[in-house]
Amino acid sequence: MTAISRCFENLKRNQECALIPFITAGDPDLETTAKALQVLDRSGADIIELGVPYSDPLADGPVIQAAATRALERGTTLDQVLEMLQGITPSLQAPIILFTYYNPILHRGIDKFLQQIQSVGVAGLVVPDLPLEESAGLLQPANERGIDLTLLVAPTSSAERIKAIAQASQGFIYLVSVTGVTGMRSQMGGRVLELLTQIRSVTEKPIGVGFGISDPEQARQVKEWGADAAIVGSAMVKRLAEGTPEEGLSAIAQFCHNLKTAIQTSPT
Repeated sequence: MTAISRCFENLKRNQECALIPFITAGDPDLETTAKALQVLDRSGADIIELGVPYSDPLADGPVIQAAATRALERGTTLDQVLEMLQGITPSLQAPIILFTYYNPILHRGIDKFLQQIQSVGVAGLVVPDLPLEESAGLLQPANERGIDLTLLVAPTSSAERIKAIAQASQGFIYLVSVTGVTGMRSQMGGRVLELLTQIRSVTEKPIGVGFGISDPEQARQVKEWGADAAIVGSAMVKRLAEGTPEEGLSAIAQFCHNLKTAIQTSPT
């Protein structure tokens, strides 16, 4: 059983919903990223998604795009991100999922890339521009190394496609709550409940909802709808980027705690 699967099994045993915060590596700098991973780990994160900055982030909204641009302008590279992770993952309880686009993986070579991320303790991968039809070439070697490749279900996915993605996805299924890019929304996508029910009818794998959760109430909502995880990206990245690095770290610690509290308790 992989680290991510163990995490979900433990949470399920306690009837808990996972909190998966997302931050962008290198924003404002890698030293702060390392501290942020530790802060999130201490503040209620069950799994942490770490975005590798990329020059053409098609799935990312303005907040995460801006964070990636700042990181790239500081010269952040994949090798630097992996070096940082090598020093920090042994101290973390939460498994790390690397969020990266497919081109950097292909450029490095699939086997080399997987070997490198495995060696620094990465437990999972999300590759938003990798379609189901082209995923086998990464799914199999990742599985052989015990790395979960999690696939995305979109609100526009057909029933047949949802079933195929659910069968192939490892670790959990990533349900995109809205049509479009990542970002904070004032309301959750109307189809989320329907899609959760539909996915649940074809698989027992955990389901995480992301792209649009911006406050504790929305996190609680997706839990009540039956999600196994709430994934929070832009709202977390925005808080980390505001003020000094120390102020950003304090802000994400409080926000992470508030989110976890919301999905642990029911409204009165």
